[in-house]
Amino acid sequence: MPTTPDLSVARWRKSSYSNNAGGECVEVADNLPGLVPVRDSKDPDGPALIFPAGSWSAFIATLTAPTA
Repeated sequence: MPTTPDLSVARWRKSSYSNNAGGECVEVADNLPGLVPVRDSKDPDGPALIFPAGSWSAFIATLTAPTA
């Protein structure tokens, strides 16, 4: 049975696309081996989505790929 990772040790960083006007505030933590938690920075005590690191890398690669 999977266990919930300890996010108290996560080092969160805000996305460079987030702004201070209350919108699109996404934080990720990339210091947990094999996992990438993602949360809403406006609700740091709220839930986090946890992705396998490989899946997160593929997602970011898709977002940053040049469009045809």
